[in-house]
Amino acid sequence: MAAYFVIFGGEYSLVELRRVKDELELERQRLVDVQSEVERLRARVDSLENDSATIERIAREKWGMIRPGEKLYRFEDADTVKRDTTF
Repeated sequence: MAAYFVIFGGEYSLVELRRVKDELELERQRLVDVQSEVERLRARVDSLENDSATIERIAREKWGMIRPGEKLYRFEDADTVKRDTTF
């Protein structure tokens, strides 16, 4: 009876202990993932604040900005172009 209680019963049972250890390992992995994401975002912030090439690339890609004297060519997918079928 005591062995059963140690394994399956109570707040400090082996089953509960194993569940808590698994949960702790999961939370540790989440912490590592979040720390990696924070580092990635810090690097992104740094490049946005200090790297003019990054800022120029984003301005060109997102807003279609160009330098004086350049020409901008836009290509559209065939699916998005309305076709006149009234020949």
